[in-house]
Amino acid sequence: MNKKKMIRLTALVGVATAAGVVAEANQAHAATTTTTETTNQTTNASVESTQAAVDAAQSTFDTAQTSVDSAQANVTSASNNVTSASAALSSAIANKEAATSENIASATSAVSSQAVVVASASQAVSEQEGVVSAAASVQASAQAEATSASASLSSSSANVASATSALSAAEAALTSDQSTAANNLSAAESAASSASAAVSSDQAAVDNAQAAVASAQAIVDAVAEVQSSDVINMSVAYITALKNYLANPSSANAAALQEVAKGADYVKELQQKFKSDASLDVVVDPSDPTVQEALSVYAVNLINHLRNQYGLTTAFGASANANVAAIDFVKKYYDDEDWNIFGTTGSDGKGHNKNGLDAYADQLNTSIAEDAGSGLTTWVNGKATMATTTLHNLLYAVYSDIATMLFDDGGTNNWSHAQSIFEDGTILGTDGFNNVYLGVAFDKYGYAHYELYNATEGNHLGNNAYSLDVQTAAQALLTNAQASLASAKASLQRMTTNLMVAKAAVVAAQNQLAALENSSANDLVAVTKARTQLASAETSYQTALATYKQKEEALKKAGDNLAAAQASLEAAQATLATAKAKLAELEETVANLTNADQLLAAAQAAYEQAVANLTTATGNLGAAQVDLAKAESQLALAEDTAEQAKVRAAIAAQVDQQLNGSTANDRQSAGQDATSLKTNGRALTATVATASAAKQKQGANQGRLPQTGNDDQEASTMALVGLGMLGMATGLYGYKKRKLTK
Repeated sequence: MNKKKMIRLTALVGVATAAGVVAEANQAHAATTTTTETTNQTTNASVESTQAAVDAAQSTFDTAQTSVDSAQANVTSASNNVTSASAALSSAIANKEAATSENIASATSAVSSQAVVVASASQAVSEQEGVVSAAASVQASAQAEATSASASLSSSSANVASATSALSAAEAALTSDQSTAANNLSAAESAASSASAAVSSDQAAVDNAQAAVASAQAIVDAVAEVQSSDVINMSVAYITALKNYLANPSSANAAALQEVAKGADYVKELQQKFKSDASLDVVVDPSDPTVQEALSVYAVNLINHLRNQYGLTTAFGASANANVAAIDFVKKYYDDEDWNIFGTTGSDGKGHNKNGLDAYADQLNTSIAEDAGSGLTTWVNGKATMATTTLHNLLYAVYSDIATMLFDDGGTNNWSHAQSIFEDGTILGTDGFNNVYLGVAFDKYGYAHYELYNATEGNHLGNNAYSLDVQTAAQALLTNAQASLASAKASLQRMTTNLMVAKAAVVAAQNQLAALENSSANDLVAVTKARTQLASAETSYQTALATYKQKEEALKKAGDNLAAAQASLEAAQATLATAKAKLAELEETVANLTNADQLLAAAQAAYEQAVANLTTATGNLGAAQVDLAKAESQLALAEDTAEQAKVRAAIAAQVDQQLNGSTANDRQSAGQDATSLKTNGRALTATVATASAAKQKQGANQGRLPQTGNDDQEASTMALVGLGMLGMATGLYGYKKRKLTK
């Protein structure tokens, strides 16, 4: 049921004037002592009695609530039954309307026709069951034959294994000594072959080392002279014009510099001064460390000579680490990315890989600048062709590139190559080039890259520095080559000795094998016999294997036929089940049409009974709700009475406490307290009245409070109750009854 809130407000007693109540209390003190005690006992008993009444009323309320819930469930169930019965009645009425003689005859005819269908389907099932039985018999026979063939195959396989084992034993007996001798011979021949290969390899190494010595000797003979003669000397006018331009790159200064430099003609003149020596025409690898050292030292010496002429005291350096970094950078950002810096004509190239430069600078945590030149490429008729990679070509490429950077660098480059050579502490306006090391590398297109790194302790690019004394570097190259040649010759000598020993071992093994070949005639007969038996066993095995495969195939075919027959049987059974279900449905239709009157009567009766049951359940629910309302009212009244009893008991206890412990002075003080409360207490400001009015209110409340004595005693007691009220901190105006919920 819905929650309800019940509130009761009960007026307790009027409060007399302070002076009158105190006077009455003094006069009646002796007489009221016994009365208050009796009142306390009575009020306490009343509290217990009313609480018991509340408990009983609560129990009655709970029982009534349960009855209402049960009745409500019965109503719901009865209502559902009425709905169901109504639907059944409607169906019966429709069936009655359809129960004409024509419909009955038609339905009966349909039943007969469907019975024929069922009989035909049943016959099909019986026939297919026979097919399945025959297929199962064939499959069982095939299984038996396959099992037998499998056993025969296993036996043949065992015979082959036995014959193989016998042959292995006979061959082992035959070849025991021969095998050892043959193995020895094979090992000796293998060792001899390895020794021969080692000799050939070491001979090739000696040849290569001798060629390297010849190449190094050529470098020693020629590089020093080339380095001393291949210098580029700048005129004072050029240096002055270049300094003016770098200090102020105006159009006028650029034109003056171009005029002094004389452009491409002067470059050709310088290029013609390069010393060509036949000793430099040796083929070398541009990425070989020794060649890299020679090239970078050569380039750095050319640049430092120019910087000295320019008046700079800081020099560029060369190191193996800078060269390795240059080779790595060019491979990663030019070769691997197919980045052709100049293109095929010189005007269709991609230019510098600036993103690659930024990325590599971040990787090394340093500053990098790059100059590039035609390198190994010679421009012929506007097309680039690769020149032969010789030491002469490499040195000339470096010389020509640096000369070109100085004297033919106008146009869009704005003399940036010359600027990169002659700046100090910066390159192209970028700070952080205080310790420059040069690395030289050639890309796969033949173009030369000159990478300028700022070397620091952190990036180690200055480590493994080269001596800039060309003669010393060239001599070191020759010394290393000669040491390699000596090592190769020593290794060749060792391998030649090993080959001689290996050849002697081969001869000994051949002699041992020949001696054993005449001592194994009996073993050879046994081997021949074992081989014949093995051949016979293998023939039997192959025959058994063919039979086994044939029987397995027959078994598979029989299994497939059985599965197909079973599938057909299941289909026939499904058809029969469908036909039977259809027949049952048609028979039910005939029965419903034939018995339409009886079915309608039964449905009508069921519907009427459901309606009657609903009416009864509804009446029971109404009665239960009436009982619940009564129980709720009684519970509220009992709780109200119990609350009043508790209030009276509290007042009586308060009065008894004040009267039993007071003296004349105490009562006078109580009067003064009452007078004080008259103006300060919240209860007095709301309920104070004259003494006569209090008397009248007392009379009006006699019907509400329990009678514990005669009229005079009750009047005296109620006056004292008024005094008791003066001692309470707050007034009691009413109470809120608890919620009744279910």
